[in-house]
Amino acid sequence: MFPTVREVLALDPVRHGAPRVVAGDAGLDRPVRWIHIAEVPDIATLLGGGELVLTTGIGLPGDDAGLRAFIGDLADVGVSGLVVELGRRYLTGVPRVMVAAAERRGLPLVELRRATPFVRITEAVHALIVDAQLTELRATEEIHQRFNDLSVEGADTAEVIRQAAELSGCPVVLENLSRQVLGYDPAGESAELLLDGWEQHSRRIPLTGRTAYDRDSGWLVTAVGARGQDWGRLLLRWPASGDVPSAQSGEPTAGPPTRLTILLERAASTLALGRLIRRDAEGLERQIHRTLLTALLDHSRPVDEVALRAKALGVVLDRRHLVGVMVRHRAEDLVGENGPEAGQARLRDLSEAVGQALREAKLTALTSAVDDHSVGVLLALTDPAAEDRALSAFATTLRRVRLDSGTGRADPARGVGAGAVIVAAGSGVASLREARRSLVEARQIAEAARRDRRDLPIFRLPHVGLAGLLHLLRDEPRLQTFVERELGALLEYDARHPREQLLDTLRAYLEQGRNKTAGAAAAHLSRPAFYERLARISRILDVDLDSVEASLSLHVALLALEAVRTP
Repeated sequence: MFPTVREVLALDPVRHGAPRVVAGDAGLDRPVRWIHIAEVPDIATLLGGGELVLTTGIGLPGDDAGLRAFIGDLADVGVSGLVVELGRRYLTGVPRVMVAAAERRGLPLVELRRATPFVRITEAVHALIVDAQLTELRATEEIHQRFNDLSVEGADTAEVIRQAAELSGCPVVLENLSRQVLGYDPAGESAELLLDGWEQHSRRIPLTGRTAYDRDSGWLVTAVGARGQDWGRLLLRWPASGDVPSAQSGEPTAGPPTRLTILLERAASTLALGRLIRRDAEGLERQIHRTLLTALLDHSRPVDEVALRAKALGVVLDRRHLVGVMVRHRAEDLVGENGPEAGQARLRDLSEAVGQALREAKLTALTSAVDDHSVGVLLALTDPAAEDRALSAFATTLRRVRLDSGTGRADPARGVGAGAVIVAAGSGVASLREARRSLVEARQIAEAARRDRRDLPIFRLPHVGLAGLLHLLRDEPRLQTFVERELGALLEYDARHPREQLLDTLRAYLEQGRNKTAGAAAAHLSRPAFYERLARISRILDVDLDSVEASLSLHVALLALEAVRTP
């Protein structure tokens, strides 16, 4: 944002003075925050750093010790450089002691060998600074406008990331809380190099507060989330290549330009907002069905209001036995086959088939697509004893409806279960206030059943194991937070010591039922080496591996980590 000492020396008013750099050449790329004219030796106390000091030298000390102290004070406060006009105090050149002191402190020292009005220099430099600030302000305004437009348009994640990379000219990566990449734009760099070993690399990048810059890695990081629940991190690498020296020490700079921080935070806000927005192109009645189902899932409307609006649609939910059901295609690749449009068309077909099956089975329910893959159903039964019969009738009718329409025929080339759908049901509940629990349970069961090759008419909770449950919860920030709390220290250790991989040692120990001899064999280590690694793991995680409760918690965290890492 500010001109450098080198750029100031190239200005016409300065060049008129025939400038000559006599010390501190390495600091010529320091930014100049302001111009300050000084004719007194104790000027350093009035400076804040980043100033280019102009002087004729008439008020400087006459002794060597005083000159050394003057240069030292300027260097300590962090000025960008010192310009001395010859002719008043110094006729042919500045004293050698000044040159030596400036060179030792890396402070640019410049002689002006011809008289030059300082006011012209200050006018020229301040004009550059103001222009730079206006340019920064315009860039910031463009950032706000661009991301406002993206929010209004409901831009997808990939577009938001692309715009952030385009505006910054830097690589941008979006990750979840388990350091898995959700999206990225390499900004013209190699994507392979950018993402190689990403999880380990990311774990070395701390985040203190909402937004922070890690000088060691060169990554600017901000949290992504809304309503007090963070679900990811957005990272921007600055500078795109190499380190930039600071104005004072020549060390890597402490932070990127303010506009990049603003850009990253606005991009993160747009991503968080986009996750909250649900766009629905269905008919009005189906929209109301979806609104009511979503209200039950998200607690976004009072239960009494949901019951009243559902009754107006002819779906009585009061004093009914309610069962949440989720219907989805067995494979993700079938839903998204031939692009997003084909996936949406397939989901609409499934939604229509579910509605038709409910009508033919003479069942009362709210039903609508609730996400990109699932159709939700809230069955309302007058008799709790009829739950199994109603679910069986629905599943049978749905299969027949899909076969009649040609959408439920299996393709043998795809393998077992291809072309089929999963029907998952939650536990029945006696009131609308408990309906969310049944719907969420059905959604979890449906997700977990994707990993189950059995061709069951209806999946219920007893069919879902722990690994399946954790897999379906893999995008849940609270589960990812649990994994980080239990295993974060060990994962960070492995990231710093990739040859040891203590996580594999811990896995071998737990999978062998905490049998150290069997664990050592499974890890292909001698027993002393295996025992030593377990002791190190215990110290890193600050847990007692002989404790059943602690080991159980770690084992669940390992299973959850595997679920998070599995697409």
